[in-house]
Amino acid sequence: MNLIAEVRKKHDIKQAELVRELGWKQSRLGNYENHSRVPGLAESRAIVSALNRLGAGCTLDDVFPPSDDYQHSQAA
Repeated sequence: MNLIAEVRKKHDIKQAELVRELGWKQSRLGNYENHSRVPGLAESRAIVSALNRLGAGCTLDDVFPPSDDYQHSQAA
């Protein structure tokens, strides 16, 4: 799961602005935001970098929080 849309909206960043910053088509970002596709690590990093250039001040974990399963396996 990702919080791309939530972080973007929290910082009043329009989807079109983020798409322009990334140099992607709207459909690509839209697919990630509506969870019909999962971005790879490089795409995830690019999204976070673009959000930060637009003023979000976020981390990879803010936008792509670790899953509960992963957190539990790391605690064991």
